[in-house]
Amino acid sequence: MKKVMLVVFNGEEMCFIHVLLNALDMLERSYDVGIIMEGASTKLLTSLEKKEHFLHNLWEKAKEKGLIEGVCKACSNKMGTMKVAEEIGLNLLGDMSGHPSLARFMEEGYEIITF
Repeated sequence: MKKVMLVVFNGEEMCFIHVLLNALDMLERSYDVGIIMEGASTKLLTSLEKKEHFLHNLWEKAKEKGLIEGVCKACSNKMGTMKVAEEIGLNLLGDMSGHPSLARFMEEGYEIITF
């Protein structure tokens, strides 16, 4: 089984839509796929949770399918969204000085794709 971790640093909504679409597509193709929100992308959490946001339905679908591996603990703290991540039950990843270790996922056989 192909293993892919999509790591999104970019905080632009038009970038994040492609992350969500690709993750859902890969899941349909039986990939072991996950999304890690890093850097400026963590700022999107508040907007994505609003029902009126144009990405909300895709976001909800990705969460329901278990595609959100987690959110960078340090970056969500800096962006003021760590509490939002905790409230919606997302994993806070911080095993590398407060940030997610990509090497850990590579050691588990994941290909890393960054956005």
